Amino acid sequence: MKKIIKTPKAPLPIGAYNQAIIHNSTMYISGQIAINPANGELVTSDIETETRQVMENLKAILEEAGLSFKDVVKCSVFVKDMHNFGLINGIYGQYFEEATSPARELIEVANLPRFVNVEISAIAAFD
Repeated sequence: MKKIIKTPKAPLPIGAYNQAIIHNSTMYISGQIAINPANGELVTSDIETETRQVMENLKAILEEAGLSFKDVVKCSVFVKDMHNFGLINGIYGQYFEEATSPARELIEVANLPRFVNVEISAIAAFD
């Protein structure tokens, strides 16, 4: 059986999906983009600010399920421009401890929802 996770502290879905699903002892978090959940506006002034908003959205969903970034086992990072890798990675890395960092891939894509520059999804596990 699956449990749907939904919090007003993260953006509401803009399509036919949920913020996250828990199945057995695993939570699958849908790709998050830099939407400020307080006002629904995109936060894209610069790539660092955009990435931080994405990570804060992931954090809100993790916390809603009683988890943290220490519980994340896998992230998928989609970027519009690979030249932003260092800036994105710098912000992303602030949310993880080196000893518990998840597996990850970072993929350059042609476009993302609402034409943002970065989208991140995650998989977390309950102990």
